[in-house]
Amino acid sequence: MELGNQTVLSNFILLGFSASKVVFFAIYLLTVTANVAIISLVRVDNRLNTPMYFLLSQLSFLEIWYTSTIAPKLLSNLAGWKSISLSGCLSQMYFYFSLGSTEFFLLGVMAIDRYLAICNPLRYQSIMNGQVCLQTTAACWSIAFVSVFFLVLLISRLTFCQPAVINHFFCDLPPLLKLSCEDTFLEEIIVFLFACSIILTSLLLTIVSYVFILSTILKIPSTKGRKKAFSTCASHFSVVTILYGTVIFIYVRPSVSYPMNVNKVMAVFNTVVTPLLNPLIYCLRNKEVKEALRKVMNTRRSRIDGIAYYSKSIRL
Repeated sequence: MELGNQTVLSNFILLGFSASKVVFFAIYLLTVTANVAIISLVRVDNRLNTPMYFLLSQLSFLEIWYTSTIAPKLLSNLAGWKSISLSGCLSQMYFYFSLGSTEFFLLGVMAIDRYLAICNPLRYQSIMNGQVCLQTTAACWSIAFVSVFFLVLLISRLTFCQPAVINHFFCDLPPLLKLSCEDTFLEEIIVFLFACSIILTSLLLTIVSYVFILSTILKIPSTKGRKKAFSTCASHFSVVTILYGTVIFIYVRPSVSYPMNVNKVMAVFNTVVTPLLNPLIYCLRNKEVKEALRKVMNTRRSRIDGIAYYSKSIRL
């Protein structure tokens, strides 16, 4: 189609960057494996059948799909297949922002869970029961996917013109808006407000929860008790710090005109590295997860030794 002297686009070229396909494939494979391991541990170990670990398994399930929204196209881009259709671009954008918004909501709920467990332990079991956990997580997923649908619908009504190059490795909003033939001031404001409402609201909820948590922990008389309380929050706080730091840098700004190369570096960390760091942080900093993992490994080793001994006996 022609619009004045400009060509209206239905396909784009993702500029991407130069890097090793093997490295990113290895990171993607490790990310999926680590998050599947977390989900499996929560399911098989009775000690992890608590609201905290149910929410952690939900986060791991989300991370698998979150990184899978970006990584396959990134790998194909590194292999030289840089083209993406408008419908494919909008679909990737929809799932990326829906899953990302869900993650913020889940992290907020996990902060509230830690607040209730530490600041109101006597009522914790009655408040955070199985039904409440299911309803809360269902609300996180539903609100995120419905709200992002209207945002992507707004973007889909724009007309995009030459040049057909998106200076990114996936269909992110700022570089896509730059290709529009129309004035995108209103869309930029809506995107900014949407990012603020999702990111800063959940961040504020998390900060308030941790202020109360810290206040309660400091009142615990024994050093051992304070250390135990801190340890239950350390993993979640580490994940929150990494995720919010990168996403606020990318999206919570009043303009989309900041350098895209810097944005791409931060986006790699957010979309590829962070989904791998999350399960590693929970495994390395959480005593119960490490014990559950050790138990599963010991059981597996015992079974292998038993099979080997049985096979040896048969041969003899």
